[in-house]
Amino acid sequence: MQLLVATRNKHKLKEIAAILEELKLDLLSAADIPGLADIVEDAPTVRDNAIKKAVETAKFAKMLTIADDTGLEVDALNGEPGVRSARYAGDDASYFENNKKLLSNLHGVPAEKRTARFRCVIAIADEKGLVECVEGICNGTIIADEKGGGGFGYDPLFIADGQVKTFAEISPDVKNRISHRGKALQKAWAVLSRYLRERAG
Repeated sequence: MQLLVATRNKHKLKEIAAILEELKLDLLSAADIPGLADIVEDAPTVRDNAIKKAVETAKFAKMLTIADDTGLEVDALNGEPGVRSARYAGDDASYFENNKKLLSNLHGVPAEKRTARFRCVIAIADEKGLVECVEGICNGTIIADEKGGGGFGYDPLFIADGQVKTFAEISPDVKNRISHRGKALQKAWAVLSRYLRERAG
């Protein structure tokens, strides 16, 4: 069975494919659907954005779809960048520009007050509408300089609780097990398994 992942982000698609591998689904991305326009992520929360992307994409493509939205919430910045994490330094900002702005805004904040969390919400929808929503959270700390060449986004700045290396320094297998997206996808895996059993039965 085909599953559409409502993203054009190759890094995100690779992580999702690795975690959902056991379901033996044929994964498609938004880039594989002709005429599918980018969904405007203008909702006030990451949950609302995920639902909007999943529902609108599923209705257009007429197929089972998952969509995620993720926000980095930094306590010293009152939860910023939050829902604007991907666009923190501007609508077309690069990962480097977003990281640079985050570090600038945290300048002078001591290490013990640089606590943060990644929040990932995954919405699952079919052509009839929303099926279910799940969430994964990973708590950690923002460091003062980028470290590591792996991962993407804010990964070079984030050390998860219980770890000594950033998301950009640890292996993909470890990251997928402990990360916000990994936790959300593990819950999504259960939802998708149940959905597929019900469809088959």
